[in-house]
Amino acid sequence: MTTSHDGRDHGADPMADHVHENSWSANLEGPEHAADRDFLVRQAIEAVEHTAAGNHVNLVTHGDHGHPGAYLFDALESVLDDDLDPEYVEQCGCGGHVVRVDV
Repeated sequence: MTTSHDGRDHGADPMADHVHENSWSANLEGPEHAADRDFLVRQAIEAVEHTAAGNHVNLVTHGDHGHPGAYLFDALESVLDDDLDPEYVEQCGCGGHVVRVDV
């Protein structure tokens, strides 16, 4: 099954339908994210793309995929601006992880 960039094939809402002019958090902890790591990565990229310069987005990833340094950082850096420096913040009590990306 192929997945659309905005996640409709998973029954999920698009990560963002507008550019966030402030800092915000993107919830990537849904069951659709747990089931499909590539989908989680695509939505993380979409969240960064929908964050205005001078702000940051906290990417809250699903714990089933482990530490995001193992799969998310390189994906973000390869697709987006090389100047982006994803920063690991912490592991949530629920098992997920928070990554901060300054745009």
